[in-house]
Amino acid sequence: MADLPAPVRVSPLIKFCRWSFLGVGIMWGAYHQSRFTKKENAFREIEGKLKAERDAKLAAEKKAAAEKEIAELEKLANIK
Repeated sequence: MADLPAPVRVSPLIKFCRWSFLGVGIMWGAYHQSRFTKKENAFREIEGKLKAERDAKLAAEKKAAAEKEIAELEKLANIK
């Protein structure tokens, strides 16, 4: 096994800065996560309200397309 040199002692100032940046980063992330969560919840609420209208419109379009297809098939088959 290779002989490794003794580990270097890290300055207490550097240790403090590392831990401080870690703590600040965690707080910054938590703040932005809560901010984005509020925005997303508002967006989902609006989308939920519009979903009913959109679903009704799609159902009406689907029904009209089905009726049109049936009419075309009846025309092709000469069914009265």
